[in-house]
Amino acid sequence: MSNQWKIAFGLGVALGYTATIASAATPGAATPGGAGDKAQIEALEAKFAAGFSAKDVSKIMSCYARDALFVFDVAPPRQHVGWEDYKKDWEGLFGAMTGPVTFKISDLDVTAVGSVAYSHSIQDVHWTGAGGAAVEMTVRVTDVYRKVAGKWRIVQEHVSVPVDLDTGKGDLKSKP
Repeated sequence: MSNQWKIAFGLGVALGYTATIASAATPGAATPGGAGDKAQIEALEAKFAAGFSAKDVSKIMSCYARDALFVFDVAPPRQHVGWEDYKKDWEGLFGAMTGPVTFKISDLDVTAVGSVAYSHSIQDVHWTGAGGAAVEMTVRVTDVYRKVAGKWRIVQEHVSVPVDLDTGKGDLKSKP
């Protein structure tokens, strides 16, 4: 284990995240009401998808926590820290998309335990880019959620594409 991973793991243990995630991955570890929490998170993801398809930044950002948001997005910069920073990223993205957007989430898998949850999914988007070129991109997304005052919000997100190690190029149309 590298020193960076040891530090990250130690920090996770100190903050209690590792224990929470480990218990969430243990069969039978879900607390009562887990099915309702899963349905609420699936509804949140459906709201996100509707916002993306409508290019509605406000609807999208209502899915994210206003405090303590951290995102690794697929496009530069490397990371977004905070709600306002990520909102600007969405505004820039939609500013570059001309015409309609088609967006779909598939393979959504949600695990919720207590007030913490995580999911992973495949997200596919089609749009018209600058100069009228058709663009398609399929990404892998992992989200971490926190339930505060009865509402689930995304607090951490990681969006990525597989990379061909021989060419160093991302696979923007990733298929299983």
